[in-house]
Amino acid sequence: MTSALQAAAAAEARQAGPYQWLNKYPKDVDWHQKFTPTPLYELLDAAAAKYPSRPCTNFLGKVLTYRDIARMTDRAAAGLQKLGVKKGTKVGLFMPNCPTFIIYYYGVLKAGGTVVNYNPLYTLEELTFQVKDSETEIMVTLDLKLLFDKVEGLMKAGTLKRSIVASFPGLLPGAKSVLFKLFKGKELAHPAKSPVAKDVIADADVLNNDGKYQKQAIDPLGDVAVLQYTGGTTGTPKGAMLTHANVMVNCLQGAAWATHLQPGQERVLAALPFFHVFAMTAVMNFALAQGAEIIIMPRFVLDDAMKLIDKSKPTVMPGVPTMYIAMLNHPKLKSFDLSSLKFCLSGGAPLPVEVKQKFEKLTGCKLVEGYGLSEAAPSVTCNPLEGPVKEGSIGQPLPGTIVSLRDLADPAKEVPQGEKGEICVKGPQVMKGYWKKPEETANQFVGEYLRTGDVGIMDTEGFIFIVDRIKDLIICSGYNVYPRRIEEAIYEHPAVEEVTVIGIKDQYRGEAPKAFIKLKGGMSASEDDIRKHLEVKLSKIEMPAEIEFRDALPKTMIGKLSKKELKAEEAQRQKAK
Repeated sequence: MTSALQAAAAAEARQAGPYQWLNKYPKDVDWHQKFTPTPLYELLDAAAAKYPSRPCTNFLGKVLTYRDIARMTDRAAAGLQKLGVKKGTKVGLFMPNCPTFIIYYYGVLKAGGTVVNYNPLYTLEELTFQVKDSETEIMVTLDLKLLFDKVEGLMKAGTLKRSIVASFPGLLPGAKSVLFKLFKGKELAHPAKSPVAKDVIADADVLNNDGKYQKQAIDPLGDVAVLQYTGGTTGTPKGAMLTHANVMVNCLQGAAWATHLQPGQERVLAALPFFHVFAMTAVMNFALAQGAEIIIMPRFVLDDAMKLIDKSKPTVMPGVPTMYIAMLNHPKLKSFDLSSLKFCLSGGAPLPVEVKQKFEKLTGCKLVEGYGLSEAAPSVTCNPLEGPVKEGSIGQPLPGTIVSLRDLADPAKEVPQGEKGEICVKGPQVMKGYWKKPEETANQFVGEYLRTGDVGIMDTEGFIFIVDRIKDLIICSGYNVYPRRIEEAIYEHPAVEEVTVIGIKDQYRGEAPKAFIKLKGGMSASEDDIRKHLEVKLSKIEMPAEIEFRDALPKTMIGKLSKKELKAEEAQRQKAK
C-alpha cells in the first residue's frame, strides 16, 4: 500500500469511530494516540535532562534553572526518606505558589510518598479535618505567620506529628530578601522558638545532603501520587486518589492538544494556586512537561499580573473567567502590552462568550475554554485552538477520553444524540476512587464511567454544552430552569461585570431564580434595565423573581464565583421570615 493510500485509510479510520467528536476532531490532534504511563516525577527529570540551563522558575525576580530545581528535588527526596517517608506516606503541602512547592511536590513523589494539597486559606478546623482524614504525617510550609501559626496549632493539638518549614525571605532575590526582613519582619514566624520546635525541621536541614535517594518501585497505574480534596462546596470534602498515571497522562493529553506550543521556548504565568487541581496539572506540571519557564505569582493580584505580563512576556496563561474579566476591566488596560500571550486556557467556571471575544481581540491570543473536575486530574474536554468555536461549548473530549451523556433518571442508559444528559467520563485521567470512601466511590461511578453531576448536550460533532450542575438546577412549576442560561443572558448587558444565579423558595412556583449582579466600575443599571434586556432573551419561567445588586460577589480561593454563600444567606433569610 502506498503512503498516500495508507494516509487516506488512516484518515478514514479516524472518521469511522463510534464517537461524534471524530466527525470534526482537530486535524493535528490524534484522539486514538496511546499514552505510556510512567512515574509522575519523570516529567521533571526529562525536562531537566533536556533543558538543564533553561530557567525553570522565576519567583519575584529570583530565577532557578531546571538543573537547580532537579538537584533540590533529589535532595528533598533523600532528606524526606531520612525522616521516614516511604511508599504511601502522606506529606502535606501548605503554602502559596513558590519554588518550594515544586521542589517538595516532586521530592515527595521520588521518596515514594503521596502529596496532599492544602489550601493556605483554610481555617484550623478545616485543616484538622483534612489532616486526620488523609492521615498526613508531615506538613511542608513557609515561615510566614499566616501559615506557620496554623501548623503550630495542629501540632500543639497532637493532630500533626511533624512539619518542615522553609524560609520565605530565602526564596527572594538578595535585595528583596533583606527588605522583607526589615519592613515585613512582623509577618514572619519564629519556628525555632515555638513550643513544638523539637518536631519542626528546617528546610535547609532536609536539603543538606548529596541528593542520593533510594529509588522506589512505582506502579503508575496503582500508586497514588496525589490526594486531591474536592472543593467541599457541598457536604464534607473527599480525597480523590489520583495515581501517577492519572496526573501524568492528563498532562500529556493537554500537551497533545496544544500543538502550536514550542517545547523549551514557552513562558507560563502561574497566577492560579498550585494546590488547586487545575493549576497543579494545567500550570505547574504542564509547564514542566514543556520545559517552560514558570513565572510564579504567590497569588493573583490584578495590578501585579498586568505589570508582570507587560515586563516578563509570558506566552501561556491558564486562568479562570474572573481573572480575564478583571483584566478587561482594568482602568489602565491600554497602558499594558499583553501581546506576548498566545495561549490562554480558561477553566473552573463557564467562560462568557463576550469575555472570550473581547480578550482575543485585545491580545491576539487564543482563549479557549476547557472543562474538568478534581476526580479527573482534572481535564476532560477542551475547545480546538483553530476553530470551529461554538458559543458556550466546553469543547470536545481530550485524546483517549470518552464522554457519554446519561439519562438523568437512570444513569445506566445513554441518552439519544442531542438530548440533555449527565456528563459521564471514561479515560486514563479518571481517579482510582475516593480515599477511604468505598460507598461514595461506588455512587460516583456508573460502570467504568465517572459521573460528573453536570448536565450537558452533545452536538453531532462531539462538542459538549453544559446546561447546568444537577445540584444547581432550579425546578420552577415543574419545569427545569438552568442558572447558566440566565447568567449568560445577563452577561450580555454592557453594564454587567459578574453575575450569579441561584434558586430561592417561591410560594407559587416552588422555586424561582434570583440573580446577584456586580456592575462594572463607573456604569449603572437598574432592575428595570436588566429586566427589559432579558425580556427578549428568556422565557417568563426563566425570568429572575428577584435581582440584587452587590459591590462584590463571593468567590472560591481559585477565583470562581461561588453560589454556596448566597444559598446559605437565602436559607437564613427564609428562616427569619
